[in-house]
Amino acid sequence: MPKLYLLLGGNLGNRTLYLQQARETIAQRVGTIVQTSAIYETAAWGKTDQPSFLNQVLEVETNLSAEEVLQTINQIEHDLGRERLEHWGARVIDIDILFYDNLVQQTQRLTIPHPQLHLRRFTLLPLHEIASNLIHPVLHQTITQLLQVCPDELEVHVVE
Repeated sequence: MPKLYLLLGGNLGNRTLYLQQARETIAQRVGTIVQTSAIYETAAWGKTDQPSFLNQVLEVETNLSAEEVLQTINQIEHDLGRERLEHWGARVIDIDILFYDNLVQQTQRLTIPHPQLHLRRFTLLPLHEIASNLIHPVLHQTITQLLQVCPDELEVHVVE
């Protein structure tokens, strides 16, 4: 069964509740959640004039294809009230596919592994917590190695 790593995030409303609802819905519609990282808080990345984000990484076993996962998580985001108004804008929930087994894919709709995960401390820290020895199939480095050279200096800390 394929192993999937997802990044959950949000910075509007009851952030903890939205992460919980996303986890529950992922367990119902995507697959079995095998591991969850702690929840981390960080300042907004990219577009910085907005509230801080809560983020969490999930390891999920799924029977869905990568494209089916994308369609499902987009629907979950929509069902939880996500509105796509601006790139990197504030949002109640965001669900990104980080890895899907060792798949390397780039289409108009989907790039796996996530093309910016190695540049984002808020992604690498929770991923490191649950999969430190995972090897990036393109960069051929472990998550530990990627975290050590990550250029992102935003402070990321555990909130629960």
